[in-house]
Amino acid sequence: MTDIGGIISEIAAEMATVEDRGTVASYIPPLAAIDPGHFGIAVIEADGACHVAGDADMAFSIQSVSKVFALTLALGKAGDALWKRVGREPSGSAFNSIVQLETESGVPRNPFINAGAIVVADMILSGHAPREAIGEILRFVRAVAEDDTIGIDEAVARGEQATGFRNIALANYMRAFGNLHHPVDHALGVYFHQCAIAMSCRQLAQAGRYLMMQGRVPGGGRIVSAARARRINALMMMCGHYDGSGEFAFRVGLPGKSGVGGGILAIAPGRASIAVWSPGLNERGNSKIGAVALERLVHRTGWSVFDPAAD
Repeated sequence: MTDIGGIISEIAAEMATVEDRGTVASYIPPLAAIDPGHFGIAVIEADGACHVAGDADMAFSIQSVSKVFALTLALGKAGDALWKRVGREPSGSAFNSIVQLETESGVPRNPFINAGAIVVADMILSGHAPREAIGEILRFVRAVAEDDTIGIDEAVARGEQATGFRNIALANYMRAFGNLHHPVDHALGVYFHQCAIAMSCRQLAQAGRYLMMQGRVPGGGRIVSAARARRINALMMMCGHYDGSGEFAFRVGLPGKSGVGGGILAIAPGRASIAVWSPGLNERGNSKIGAVALERLVHRTGWSVFDPAAD
């Protein structure tokens, strides 16, 4: 039987010795102040066993990892009609690129780049005031994590609103194409606040369990259908690390979603929900040693989706 606790303790010790930890996201002031020396990891297995190491209980801004939960919620509201406004293909471009919107009539390539996530936020807004939509996202995250202490870091949300000029440009561009149905500031308010949700690795791994368990949570409650969980995982595999998604799939081989706060949620279907956090980023905006840690975890457990024979 694989000793998961021992493995992640070893990995945390190895990550503590790494000198090149990447660069924190300096364009969001509250994130620029985070110590890049932090590292946390949490693994929750299908039988409920939870293993943590490092700074696994320290809250951080999940940023774009929130797009997984927002997408799940929006699909519950709009169903497959969502795909008329957002694509399902890898972008091959930076997460905040505006280039493809010009040639593709304001329809973002996928829901995990910023433009796509802003459209998803616009869909969650349907019939709601911004505050209500933000509350709906937060309640959903708390529900899947089974933790009502999860909240929004208002300082981070304000920092994003004060510096998010490229996101403002993306939203206005899509509004010009008719692919944003609510006022730009309303959609962006929802988006900035969902990105400012603060969670620990333990909480994030808890929240990802429904994607590991074919749409269910422990106790049998269904969050989404098994088919929808499979499709969200497929999008995470193809698009979850922006223009670094192919490299992540090549090295790690798990569906994963990163955020510029340094967090990564990774799913080993049927086996585990995994969260890592290290705030230093690589040149593509993904956690530098977080990805290394996941690569080592998969190597030692055989949990890659391309190795179905693993124990």
